[in-house]
Amino acid sequence: MPVVYKGALCLAPMVRAGNLPTRILALQNKVDLVWSPEIIDKKIITCDRVINKESNTIDYLAPYPENRSKKDGVKRECVFRTHFGGEEKGKLIFQIGTSDPDLAVQAALKVIEDVDGIDVNSGCPKPFSVHSGCGAALLRTPDRLESILRNLVEKVGKPYSKPISVKVRILESEESTLSLLSQILKTGISNLTVHCRTPDMRNRQSPIREYIPKIYNLCKENNVSLIMNGGLLNKKDFIKIRKEMGLDVDVGGMFADKAEENPTLFLDDPLPWYQVLINYIDIAKKLNNPIHNTKYMLTRILRTDKIDKAFVSVKSYEEIDYLINTFLNKETGHFEIKQAMKYMQDLRSKDKEQRRLEQQRIQLEKNKIEKKEKTAQKLLDNNLKDDEHIEKKQKV
Repeated sequence: MPVVYKGALCLAPMVRAGNLPTRILALQNKVDLVWSPEIIDKKIITCDRVINKESNTIDYLAPYPENRSKKDGVKRECVFRTHFGGEEKGKLIFQIGTSDPDLAVQAALKVIEDVDGIDVNSGCPKPFSVHSGCGAALLRTPDRLESILRNLVEKVGKPYSKPISVKVRILESEESTLSLLSQILKTGISNLTVHCRTPDMRNRQSPIREYIPKIYNLCKENNVSLIMNGGLLNKKDFIKIRKEMGLDVDVGGMFADKAEENPTLFLDDPLPWYQVLINYIDIAKKLNNPIHNTKYMLTRILRTDKIDKAFVSVKSYEEIDYLINTFLNKETGHFEIKQAMKYMQDLRSKDKEQRRLEQQRIQLEKNKIEKKEKTAQKLLDNNLKDDEHIEKKQKV
């Protein structure tokens, strides 16, 4: 199934928030394309591809930590996961963090059979991405970025008939932005995603969309589709902005922050938070999603109403289910946050007391053993003294 970028509503690449449960939920609610979180080239290259029958997923597992093995009970990190049942088929774009043309190709070839397109991260301004020349750092090294894209197009895109794309941020001026894009749009890529903020801008700042019309003209000249990103609230908001800017319906929209809060915003009428919560947890449980990642997503889905405070200390899906089934009215969305928080506080207090009692029990057992050993040693010492005394008498 060929990837269709034109006019697509897209889930952005998001660290932690963009894992499989979020992507599946978005796909169940009219998203057109989903991006994986950015994954560094060297990391994915070292992974093993494993079919996980329990969760019905394809997992890319990192090597065991040095000096550790399976025998130690250590679980390997799942670096990337996609659905084995095909729910992401034709929709999944794998984003690579890279600064090296050859490593980019190696990384892409590692996953190309399980994804539908490869995207290069040239927009993330965060230190973990730019410190090694990746992400937004590539905007300052256009020749390197061009080389990476050409290498991917020739050695991955064409042989496997999979599209190559790039996600960028705008530069400080329209002129410098258009100059950079004129260079990379000639590499043979299929799609350009533009985050309408500079690398120094943060998400709380209003996006700069004034460059988009000229960028779109450049894209059309090079037969490259365009997706706009930055500050879009939901589907209706994006369509309104696109119309006000006089852009064609071929221009797509990508959602990040707001899609963290509600991955159903691709619908004309997104689901309310409580239905998003219920649906997300149902998907996460079926996929055996790590509880720490699910807890992170709960902080995003529930942050508007501060209901996430009731879930911060949960340790299992059973506890999450109990909170939902006990304190949430699934018809009205009313959540008894104070009662839920008190329940969790009491539960953690009980856990703490149980740990204290267990530690006390272990210490008592340890004391008993030590006392028994001391008694045995004392008896042995006394017997030795008696034997020595008898031996001396015999010699006399």
